[in-house]
Amino acid sequence: MTTGLPFLDLFALMVFAHALGDYPLQGEFLSRAKNRANPVPGVPWYQALAAHSIIQGGLVGLITGSLWLGLAETVVHALIDDAKCTGKLTFNQDQALHIACKLAWIAILIFLAGF
Repeated sequence: MTTGLPFLDLFALMVFAHALGDYPLQGEFLSRAKNRANPVPGVPWYQALAAHSIIQGGLVGLITGSLWLGLAETVVHALIDDAKCTGKLTFNQDQALHIACKLAWIAILIFLAGF
């Protein structure tokens, strides 16, 4: 299920991948287009949100070796980002929740490993 890396290394890689996915891999277009409260004309906000969330989930799946954690990240990332875009969360709350998810994925991996 995991890459064989120590859990702290997996967490660090997921945080790095999150920054990569939330900044350069998201870009200005997805950042604006995923916002249902202020959508880009002609671009379905849910498609942009899904694309960004799938990138994030794919990164978690690749790092952990778990399709299920990748899918969980995709869904939770979309929910968190939508809450931020609709004004229910601040930018810092959004980022803190994303990092908390990485800790949750590590906790699940630890549980599944029998520690």
